[in-house]
Amino acid sequence: MNPNQTAEDESHPSITAASRRIQRLSLHLTPLPPSQPSPQLNMLTCAKAANKLEVDKVSLSTYMRGENRDIQEKIVEFFESRPDLQTPVGVSMNEHRELCMRQLVALVREAKIKPFRYVVDDPAKYFAITEAIGSIDVSLGIKLGVQFSLWGGSVLNLGTEKHRDKYFDGIDNLDYPGCFAMTELHHGSNVQGLQTTATFDPVTDEFIIDTPNDGAIKWWIGNAAVHGKFATVFAKLILPTHDSRKVSDMGVHAFIVPIRDLNTLQTLPGIEIHDCGHKVGLNGVDNGALRFRSVRIPRDNLLNRFGDVSQDGKYTSSLPTINKRFAAMLGELVGGRVGLAYASVGFLKISVTIAVRYSLLRQQFGPPEQPEVSILDYQSQQHKLMPMLASSYAFHFATQYLVQKYSEMKKMHDEQLVADVHALSAGLKAYVTSYTAKSLSTCREACGGHGYAAVNRFGSLRNDHDIFQTFEGDNTVLMQQVAADLLKQYKDKFQGGTLSVTWNYLRESMNTYLSQPNPIIARWESADHLRDPKFQLDAFRYRTSRLLQSVAARLRKHSKTLGTFGAWNRCLNHLLLLAESHTESVILAKFIEAVHNCPDASSRAALKLVCDLYALDHIWNDIGTYRNVDYVAPNKAK
Repeated sequence: MNPNQTAEDESHPSITAASRRIQRLSLHLTPLPPSQPSPQLNMLTCAKAANKLEVDKVSLSTYMRGENRDIQEKIVEFFESRPDLQTPVGVSMNEHRELCMRQLVALVREAKIKPFRYVVDDPAKYFAITEAIGSIDVSLGIKLGVQFSLWGGSVLNLGTEKHRDKYFDGIDNLDYPGCFAMTELHHGSNVQGLQTTATFDPVTDEFIIDTPNDGAIKWWIGNAAVHGKFATVFAKLILPTHDSRKVSDMGVHAFIVPIRDLNTLQTLPGIEIHDCGHKVGLNGVDNGALRFRSVRIPRDNLLNRFGDVSQDGKYTSSLPTINKRFAAMLGELVGGRVGLAYASVGFLKISVTIAVRYSLLRQQFGPPEQPEVSILDYQSQQHKLMPMLASSYAFHFATQYLVQKYSEMKKMHDEQLVADVHALSAGLKAYVTSYTAKSLSTCREACGGHGYAAVNRFGSLRNDHDIFQTFEGDNTVLMQQVAADLLKQYKDKFQGGTLSVTWNYLRESMNTYLSQPNPIIARWESADHLRDPKFQLDAFRYRTSRLLQSVAARLRKHSKTLGTFGAWNRCLNHLLLLAESHTESVILAKFIEAVHNCPDASSRAALKLVCDLYALDHIWNDIGTYRNVDYVAPNKAK
């Protein structure tokens, strides 16, 4: 009996139960050491101690965060020193929007951190800034991205020197807040289907921007509802002709359109702006809808890097077809997709950190007459959280590689590298954001009722991240792009073509697939073999090659009766599985490479354990596939 418990307490069981509960809760906050040793607990402690790995945390952090660690810490310290710029729980939509704008202005004008300067010249630093900003407030991170990566990036990447000279400083110092007006009410992923028009008038040397119907209203446009003064508007370029057609459609181009007066912020003539209102998340971003009624802009407002119009209405371009111009334009806008993949990893890191730390401190149940144990000691909790922890490391290195390739692309402008980055960013953006979305819910559940409290961030993280699966490309559509590229590489491989960097493993892996699995390797069961990175990566790539060969055969079969579109739709789930498998192979390859390149021995050993968990967990999750072809023998599977 508790010495502090009175006889009166005993006569009231509800009071006794409440006292015990309060005592238990206090132990969660300040756990007490066991009054006497437990043989069971001591045995587990000894087992853990024997295998404990001492890690140099500074070396690991330096290796993971690299040369941009200082600017990230500067951002965090700045916002921690400014309580007036911290986002309160339960902030209203209108207050949140104004707070986000104040936060962005303070970052640029007070902290003197100007992200726009790094968008093209140092993308790695730019994405490091956005990751730190996203940890402060996700809405702020998105608003920053709209201003500098989308609106500003479109001017830098699709415009020419005259546009940079005119707009750079205003975008950089936030005098020119802007929007990226691509998505329409009826067209999102199908950008070539956009209906907004920009008709050239040679008499006045102007373009006339028009919204021909309700379906062409620009929709979900960030910065449009309140703060935007300009918009990069994507529209079909219509030129007058002197033949029976009278006009010629030159395809989708980008135009700078002023939407508000620079001084009064009043909406300009011909512009209609509507507020998209309260959203599931990201309510600090002022999304709006734009309609244009014969809005005239100067001919110079055409962002003319890939196509231009002279004063007499003649069109010129270094690229011969609409499709090639369209591909070049989208290739330059891939930075937004790269940024989303990178930012999504930040969400995963935050949520897994919260869940793991909580699970270490939270105590529930235990051996009879013994103190309760940490819930992270339960196998079920480990199976929930540890694979996600491993994935956060794997995704970190994979998206770092993506940023590196993107940076090379911006410097070299190599056509093959552009195509490679386009496919790699499509796969990683779709895979990482889908995985993170599921993980956010799992982390919330792993923290029980306390995870439901708004202050613990799971709700806001989940709601803010949810749209990551849709914007910058619907994930299902992006994965189909990856599958299509894989099939193209597969076709080129058998026609003697050169495989691009991301797919060069297919040459050897397809040869392996076309032969029978080695019966000796299939039965090796030693820990060293299972932890061998060659075995792990070969298994991932074998699965991808198997899926690629089988879906190619199915497409050939069904296209004879259903046509190309019908065959693709019949095999769609197979194609998505192929794209997912390929992306997992790329992620594991980059993780293995990162482990190998880590200079600190203790950090390398820790990363190797996490990498093994990532690889073996994925192999186990698809063990049926490996068993069906006897790639892994029964005893080895166990």
